[in-house]
Amino acid sequence: MNTVMELALSFPLIVFTLLLGLLALYWLLVMLRLAPTELFERDSLKEDHLASTMVTLGFAGVPVSMALSVLTILAGLVTLAIEWLLLSRLSLGLFRVPAGVAVLWAAFALASPLSAALCRRLHGRLHRHPTLSRRCLLGETVRVVDVTEDRGATAVLEDDEHRQVVLQGKSGNQPRPGERRVLVKYLGDPGAYRSVLERDYMDARTRLVKLRLVGNERSSSSEPRSRNGSSTSA
Repeated sequence: MNTVMELALSFPLIVFTLLLGLLALYWLLVMLRLAPTELFERDSLKEDHLASTMVTLGFAGVPVSMALSVLTILAGLVTLAIEWLLLSRLSLGLFRVPAGVAVLWAAFALASPLSAALCRRLHGRLHRHPTLSRRCLLGETVRVVDVTEDRGATAVLEDDEHRQVVLQGKSGNQPRPGERRVLVKYLGDPGAYRSVLERDYMDARTRLVKLRLVGNERSSSSEPRSRNGSSTSA
């Protein structure tokens, strides 16, 4: 018992001890219906927020809270294994903190693809409960099966043809039968979604990543210039 407590309170495992405590409290509130399952979801993927980031990492189709729970548990298990097999056998002294930070980074990096794969296997069960999977469907690929006269369409999820969704088109972006499209906005009241062609979505994500990289390079390169400029003017 003492060994377990020492491990739970040692760095970096104490990070997961705190996170798992918060997650347990959150899911208790969900069970009591005091907190929503889709806590972090937004109505659109257009803005940069936690839900859109999780979609980029491959966690589309499940609530962010569930994805974070799976990711935290798997990363905690990886950290526990490294602590048990390696860190506990070394006398690190002051180097324990940087070593722990490196272990945390490696644990989340290793757990991320495993968590995404596990969450994909949960899609089918979540799709049987539409009230639990509305906004979290953003980022999912669908196939258009039917078109209505009021700019609407019916589509099925690419990985689960039993789950149908309603697409609402607009001028210049009308769904057509057979198209593969990505859900990008939840319309709420009509219970419908906006969508874009899959290739347009992939091109937009690629451009966004490139713009972020260029922006980071410009900000990092302009920082020393501003410092030099301020010193000369002074």
